Amino acid sequence: LALALLALFALDRLFPPPLPGAGGATVVLAADGTPLRAFADRDGVWRYPVTPGQVSPYYLEALLGYEDRWFHRHPGVNPLALARAAWQWAANGRVVSGGSTLTMQVARILDPQPRSAGGKLRQALRALQLEWRLDKQEILTLYLNHAPFGGTVEGVEAASWAYLGKPARELSQAEAALLAVLPQAPSRLRPDRHPDAARAARDKVLARLAGQGTWSNEDVDAARIEPVVARRLQPPVSAALLAQRLRAANPGQSRITSTLDANLQRTLEARLAAYFAQLPERSSAALLVVDNATLEARAYVGSLAFGDARRLGHVDMVRAVRSPGSTLKPFLYGLALDDGLVHSESLLVDAPQAFGDYRPVNFDPAFNGPVSVAEALRLSLNVPAVDLLDRIGPERFTARLAHAGLDLQLPRGARPNLSIILGGTGTRLEELVGAYAALNRGGLAGQVRYTPDAPLQERRLLSPGAAWIVREILESHGRPGQREGLVDTSRRQRVAWKTGTSFGFRDAWAIGGTARFTVGVWVGRPDGTPLPGQYGAITALPLLFEVVDSLPRAAGDTGRTAMPDTVEKREVCWPLGLPPDPAAPGLCHRRRDAFVLAGQLPPTLPEREARLWSAGKLSLDVDERSGQRLSASCTARHARQRVEIARWPSLAYPWLPAQERRASAIPALAPDCAPDALAAVESLRIEGPANGSRLARA
Repeated sequence: LALALLALFALDRLFPPPLPGAGGATVVLAADGTPLRAFADRDGVWRYPVTPGQVSPYYLEALLGYEDRWFHRHPGVNPLALARAAWQWAANGRVVSGGSTLTMQVARILDPQPRSAGGKLRQALRALQLEWRLDKQEILTLYLNHAPFGGTVEGVEAASWAYLGKPARELSQAEAALLAVLPQAPSRLRPDRHPDAARAARDKVLARLAGQGTWSNEDVDAARIEPVVARRLQPPVSAALLAQRLRAANPGQSRITSTLDANLQRTLEARLAAYFAQLPERSSAALLVVDNATLEARAYVGSLAFGDARRLGHVDMVRAVRSPGSTLKPFLYGLALDDGLVHSESLLVDAPQAFGDYRPVNFDPAFNGPVSVAEALRLSLNVPAVDLLDRIGPERFTARLAHAGLDLQLPRGARPNLSIILGGTGTRLEELVGAYAALNRGGLAGQVRYTPDAPLQERRLLSPGAAWIVREILESHGRPGQREGLVDTSRRQRVAWKTGTSFGFRDAWAIGGTARFTVGVWVGRPDGTPLPGQYGAITALPLLFEVVDSLPRAAGDTGRTAMPDTVEKREVCWPLGLPPDPAAPGLCHRRRDAFVLAGQLPPTLPEREARLWSAGKLSLDVDERSGQRLSASCTARHARQRVEIARWPSLAYPWLPAQERRASAIPALAPDCAPDALAAVESLRIEGPANGSRLARA
């Protein structure tokens, strides 16, 4: 006996069963287990791996009841079943019932043998080997994943999705019976090609299960009524580029679960394709939806038409480096708030300015003169943003974004400069969305997560107060074309949104956030060529609002976020930017309600150029009768009176009404007084071509 056992052990080691290894077919799943995209193995076989616990109990009951009732009791071979099959074959001259166990069927799948007596013997020996090496659950798992279901479909999960459009865990009793019998003759019983034959085979299984008492007669009668309806065999292709990305990041893994919402993903893919169907050739679009609480992606559309060579549909524009246009401006203003340089109503000037050799202009070539921080951000004005970046420093701004995960790409050897705030750099949609999420996460930006086990990586970008103020400014946009009072907006979610357009109409952006989600949209051409006439506000922004209105909602989503303790509302005066002084009402030309961070009320920023600079508040002596200015040295005797004047920034004066210009004008110097330093402030400065400039005809 010992020698026999030793011989069997040696034979088992010399001729092991060909167990399937790791790798091969891969399926990427949504968060709820819905397949997004399947990748066939090297033989072109589609297989979605599952375990017995992930399959409907109805299917396991139908499979074991029809194929092998004694599966959990025999050692791989059932002698009684084999003897019965042999007797029936001898008595009838044909095969009446098979004697194979489920383990023997697994052996035949793994190591095909001819249908002969010798082949049956080798199959039985392989079955014994499998029982020796594996437990019953492992053998059952092999069957669930490798049973043939017609064409290149293997395994019950792939068959369930291919024919029925649902996971195997949701099979009804009729569907379970159908899939239990299909591997017996997959070509002849395929429900998409031979529905009548498939129905007859299914009913045979139902009858046997009723006869065994596995299912009640009432359940079986109800199952027989259910029609056999099959879909056309087609593997799923949803979130195709993300699935490709996750497969590359997890080589050899057969089942990869993502964070995506399957229903939302399909809805937004269809909406994106329909919305941009009329875009010119070679155009594409990308979309990313992220849950603010977890930074998990809920929808990911990397291209407008995956697989469309004319639109370069294979290029994942969620990851592509593109010019961000004006989408970085909210972070600049947030950083300035944290630095105490400005509050929400600080006075800035939108007027032609030169920053060395750099002369920025607005997207709309007109200028607005004096504007607040909130107005400059909402209107996406370029000159105030460049002015503010010049004060903060482009290198510091770039480093702050990089720390939070928004890594700006510059040409090799280039250093950060003032143009980055207008799109003179490169970034990715997923990084922008991760940064914008900070506006609804108390200032914490983070890396977007695509799988549930991805670590939560978050970094401080703004203080909670600065993030709240910036979001409040962007939310006050409202929706373009929506007149207040004409539309009931009480049920709509508040959206803090920003658009951007890169130089030459190469990239159109719209990024917005609600209390629960952050959404990013990009439109352009993957090859970087211009897309004239397409810019963020008209191309990407309408889709952004359509997406927001499609997102899941919960109670409280439409309300306003509570103001942090570090933020308060204060009244300030222009042009000084300080609280009104009851003792000097003449210093307050315009009143504004500002959001102030940490109690800081910074005055209006000083003018950048030294020759233009003068104190915002001037205290000077004037003659009581004439009102003329008096210097320190005057030859005549004057009755001196001390007055204070609030001065506007010099560049703002062309946009001021006459009354405000008069209120801030410096009185003329009395003729008997010696010139003072204020004479330079009064001088007129004319901007124009410098010596040696060449003028081109327009």
